[in-house]
Amino acid sequence: MKMKLEEIAKAVNGTISQGADVEVTSVGFDSRKLENNALFIPMVGENDGHDYIQSARENGAVGTLWKLDHADQAPADFPVILVEDTLQALQELAKYYLAKINPRVVAVTGSNGKTTTKDLIASVLATKFNVAKTQGNFNNEIGVPVTVLAMNSNTEVLVVEMGMDRPGQLHALSTLVSPDVAVITMIGEAHIEFFKTRDRIADAKMEIVDGLHEDGDLVFNGDEPLLQERAADLKLNKKTFGSHETNDIYPMQIVDGDTNTKFTTNDWENLEFTINLLGEYNVNNALAALEVGCLFELSPKDMQVGLEHANLTENRTEWVKGAQGEMILSDVYNSNPTAVKAVLKAFDNTHVTGKRIVVLGDMLELGDQSKAMHASLADSLDPEKVADVLLIGDDMQALTDKLTSKYELGQNLFHYSADQKDAMITELKSLIKSGDEVLLKASHGMHLEAVLQALK
Repeated sequence: MKMKLEEIAKAVNGTISQGADVEVTSVGFDSRKLENNALFIPMVGENDGHDYIQSARENGAVGTLWKLDHADQAPADFPVILVEDTLQALQELAKYYLAKINPRVVAVTGSNGKTTTKDLIASVLATKFNVAKTQGNFNNEIGVPVTVLAMNSNTEVLVVEMGMDRPGQLHALSTLVSPDVAVITMIGEAHIEFFKTRDRIADAKMEIVDGLHEDGDLVFNGDEPLLQERAADLKLNKKTFGSHETNDIYPMQIVDGDTNTKFTTNDWENLEFTINLLGEYNVNNALAALEVGCLFELSPKDMQVGLEHANLTENRTEWVKGAQGEMILSDVYNSNPTAVKAVLKAFDNTHVTGKRIVVLGDMLELGDQSKAMHASLADSLDPEKVADVLLIGDDMQALTDKLTSKYELGQNLFHYSADQKDAMITELKSLIKSGDEVLLKASHGMHLEAVLQALK
């Protein structure tokens, strides 16, 4: 972005104190991580961002939004834009900038796979268009407007990831960006603690169409009856993907590799696509990207190149070389039963010269069903495929108990409480030899990225 503070003030209906001609080229809400010429957005939460204005100034801010009820604390020697609410102003600014640049927008949500699908869609579209996409996990009411404002002025397509943990959140995000294409990867158990049923999760995911253009397209997983039911009455252009032949696009043949997956589809039986991701479950994510590519009238060859050379977000089924010569499959950003079972199935089929070791941490936000859902993973762990299992977290005790019928506790099965991560790392390192493969999978709140760093 590139805007003067005067233009920003008008866009957010704010009052500017000084520095109308000062030019802003980025926005940020973390005072420690600003770029030069940034507009600081102080958020009010557990901490009050207004308290960090000096840090923001030292780290590149040239102006700041400022909540009206904090006006008496505003710096007198620095450009301030007074607004009723800084978050709302950030969103209004994003909406203004989006209209100014006017790219086509693809919005992506889903219980699993939304980040990978977003990356694959962006890569496919980037073969023909100037594309911007969500970085990291900037997929909420703060992250989405920051993503919008990070676009270059020549952006032709914006691919936005949208997360949600409560009803109404996707409605707000969808109406903010008004997508041309909305994509739903799947309905799983993520956040079931708050939603109670998969039906309610499906209802919340369908909010992504609330801001969809009248002539927009909905691309969704046609294997999911909950989505089929809800999409049936929508007067929208609809395209489905999935493993069943009833979908608009589905795989004809899938060949699992150790670090990639190859597949063909019903649309182009003689053209093989490659994704540098493990597992058949990632083929669905690629099919969604192909469906979007078709809506943008890309050639199959261009889409083939886009999928194979996708720039993927780290820690989503990412292979990393360990210090002892082992290969680590890092999937530590989020976790739920559907996702764990899918990655375990893929991990079981790798070609390994040593042994396979699985490290699983608690799957969070599963509510009253949590222990039963953790225990349900037992059927996906086979001692003939996975030699050692290390589990961490209180709810993983339920899986530990279930696995004692086929693994020996203290020999090839280990359980640790959440505060025993260092002890688990020590045991894990003693088990690993060159040629082994290690899977790390847990909800982000378990911070298994610390285990990854210890092994690298």
